Amino acid sequence: MLTVTSVNVNGLRAAAKKGFVEWLAETSADVLCLQEVRAEEHQLPDEVRDPEGWHVVHAPAAAKGRAGVSLYTRREPDRVRVGFGSQEFDGSGRYVEADLPGVTVASLYLPSGEVGTERQDEKIRFMDEFLVYLKELKARAAAEGRHVVVCGDWNIAHREADLKNWKGNKKNSGFLPEERAWLDEVFAEYEDVVRAQHPDVEGPYSWWSYRGRAFDNDTGWRIDYHVATAGLAERAVKAYVERAATHEERWSDHAPVTVVYDL
Repeated sequence: MLTVTSVNVNGLRAAAKKGFVEWLAETSADVLCLQEVRAEEHQLPDEVRDPEGWHVVHAPAAAKGRAGVSLYTRREPDRVRVGFGSQEFDGSGRYVEADLPGVTVASLYLPSGEVGTERQDEKIRFMDEFLVYLKELKARAAAEGRHVVVCGDWNIAHREADLKNWKGNKKNSGFLPEERAWLDEVFAEYEDVVRAQHPDVEGPYSWWSYRGRAFDNDTGWRIDYHVATAGLAERAVKAYVERAATHEERWSDHAPVTVVYDL
């Protein structure tokens, strides 16, 4: 079995003070994909920078205090790659991948965007480049007889079932028609593992705003995905969101999304 967990930590230093360290000590995951770390290695406390029993790769953003992705693996990777060959985005702390026996696992933090601003233009540029890379990665892995799973915060809800208030967000970044159409293209190449495991439900949501009572009312978004090649997706036996029991017990505005694969 290979257990892979993905979570946007909303600042790893802050999360470490609010419960992430304790969660890390108890998780049964073999691979952990983190997004929005928002720190350089030397800024992180020892217990999250290089915890015992883990091999860790941190890929911070060149812009201090922004983005940042990390990979934690129980066994040492055969190969690690930071970025996906993009002149614009490889230093932005948004992508890191590692080769383990038979499978490539990646942590992705796709830009969030904001309609009518440069942030949305940046998001679209990233999406255009990254889709090309996803297709190349799939082809390369197939040639090598490998599986692929790209985990992370994709910052797009694919379907109406993926966010509670979809009617009120049709003109907002994260649920725009062109963004959803882009995910259609992604899912023509890869599988949405969690949706396949939960085909006829709303959610399971993985992000809730800190505003109001969104968490208590489960007014959330499902934007954290395991996107896998078909052969690996077929081997998924369990997928779940590790939702905190109460608002006070949250250490991020996202919850960990975990999938167990039978390899």
